[in-house]
Amino acid sequence: MPDSRDDEQKLTAAFNRKVRAGIKHLCKHSPELDAWVAQSGPCSLQIQWERELFEALVRAIAHQQLHGRAAETILGRLVAGFRCEEFPSAMQLKRASHEKLRGMGFSNAKALAIQGIASAAVAGEIPNRAVADTLTDDELVERLLPLHGVGRWTVEMLLIFTLGRLDVMPIDDFGVKSGLQQLFGLESMPKKDAFAELTDHWKPYRSLGAWYLWRKADAGKVK
Repeated sequence: MPDSRDDEQKLTAAFNRKVRAGIKHLCKHSPELDAWVAQSGPCSLQIQWERELFEALVRAIAHQQLHGRAAETILGRLVAGFRCEEFPSAMQLKRASHEKLRGMGFSNAKALAIQGIASAAVAGEIPNRAVADTLTDDELVERLLPLHGVGRWTVEMLLIFTLGRLDVMPIDDFGVKSGLQQLFGLESMPKKDAFAELTDHWKPYRSLGAWYLWRKADAGKVK
């Protein structure tokens, strides 16, 4: 976690330089992406540098299988329900009753997952940002997947939007699959094994490719 706003600005500036280099790489190696980038404009991927992994996991759980606005409404109730300025602590969520979380709009499964994540955080089983920065993507996946309710998609969202990892391709994400189908004009949604052929040459910037696939999927909805 950055120690000050200046540190956060430095992290953002360094990240944006990597993003610009990454976009050049994608456009050079993929004519399809090159055309889409020219049409859709610069990448505005934003990273939550101040957010700890515990909070990121809880937020990702809230967003599972929900529209973004609905998830944010429920998260707003969560913050208000614990009368905290930013986000409830792991101890607060561990001690919270299951009924309280259900009353905020979390499903039974999500409430159980949040309480499990909170318990793991209190026990020190979830690394903080300083430790996470020393771990590879695969090491973080290995540590976090055993948590109840945490699937690979949840960890991938954390890797991209919280830790700023640039080479993550969430192949199970509906928006990513839809965007890839539209980008390449496929007759049906791509299968998992199609991703290697279609996106492996985007390495080491597949997170940026995924961002543009989300934009492509969103653009398809407007038509």
